[in-house]
Amino acid sequence: MDVLFASKLNLIYETTTMKPPPLPQARILWTQVCALALVQGAIVLSWVIYNLYLGDLLKQFGFSAGFIFGILLLENGLAMVMEPLMGRFSDQTQQWFGSRFPFIAGGVLLASLLLMAIPAVVIFGSPLGVFRWVLPIVLVAWAMSMALFRSPVLSLMGRYAYGSGLPQAVSVLTVTGALAGAMGPLANQYILDLGPAIAFGIASLVLLGAAALLRAVQPEAKVESPELLRNVRVKSRLSVIRLGLIFIVGWGFGMGFRLQMLAFTKILAEIPGVDAPVIMGAIFLTIAVTAIPASSVARRVGNRQAMIFGFIGIILTLGAMSFIHQSLMALVIAISLGTFLSLVNNGTLPFALSMVPTDKAGVGTGMFFSGGALAANLFGALFKQPDTFAPSMLLLVAMVGWFVAMIAVGGSRKLEAESGHSL
Repeated sequence: MDVLFASKLNLIYETTTMKPPPLPQARILWTQVCALALVQGAIVLSWVIYNLYLGDLLKQFGFSAGFIFGILLLENGLAMVMEPLMGRFSDQTQQWFGSRFPFIAGGVLLASLLLMAIPAVVIFGSPLGVFRWVLPIVLVAWAMSMALFRSPVLSLMGRYAYGSGLPQAVSVLTVTGALAGAMGPLANQYILDLGPAIAFGIASLVLLGAAALLRAVQPEAKVESPELLRNVRVKSRLSVIRLGLIFIVGWGFGMGFRLQMLAFTKILAEIPGVDAPVIMGAIFLTIAVTAIPASSVARRVGNRQAMIFGFIGIILTLGAMSFIHQSLMALVIAISLGTFLSLVNNGTLPFALSMVPTDKAGVGTGMFFSGGALAANLFGALFKQPDTFAPSMLLLVAMVGWFVAMIAVGGSRKLEAESGHSL
């Protein structure tokens, strides 16, 4: 009897003093994240090359500057609708078939074929009669094909990391995207010297290769998350308020970024002896260099807090931009801007994913890009003739865009407890 009683006491003691099982150590699937980062870099590179050649190709076929402007408005208008729509379709594909990669693969294949078709139309087509309209049709079709898979593929990040690990994982995407974006100001002449056939061919092959690599590393893999987080991640209907906040952040990011780059370019043009492409390229290189350290900040203080800190830093840097009078100061401003942009860039995708249920990751990602497309359209419509606007006016509107995005991120804190991820 005493032995039985002692064993019961021992069992009670072990039960009450037992530590909870350790949480899984794997917070990030780095193999999949790196493959996804290459896809992001390929997407940015494709857009860099496309934007470098767009105006010249259309002018070769006799289209006016006004027509080129209309093409851009049409592309952005369609993207504003297609981004969340394609994200939603990919969410449904994930639920029905257990994978959204067939949806992604189809979009990548179509985009790659159309990307190679653009120089083919220029080389073998005719700028006369109705045949010249083939070029703008192919250009718009390519832009729309990119909208088919961008939101679905980037929403995969929600499977590869969770919680505070998301900004750290996204920092790798920020690095590749920034390096590809730096090709615009730093290597634009080299890309143009290649000619459209080689340039578009390289972009197409890089895009196909990156997608093939992602396919090879099991894109539907999912990071193991603690049971506590699994219980919190309840499937629910989409919240209009949360989708609206994602859209506003995308709009503020797109408007702020475009206007600040335009204003900075105009300011640099007024400084004697400054190498404007190098200074602009320094912004992207700084983003690439500081992306991973910025993710450590987000992991320590929280993603939303890191983003707000980045917004404040960007706004203050833009305020100082009007006082640039020499190359060294311009470089300091560029480095400061790139550093604070890293905090924001790392946070946008985790923010969008945290605001929607885990099974709606595609539409959440799409809403962010939809807001960015609206910003692009407003930018084009309101600042069609940028020479008529002083840099100070452009900077002021840019600061308003960043401020609106900051308010949206700050206002989302009260919804954090209801979201699928706690950031």
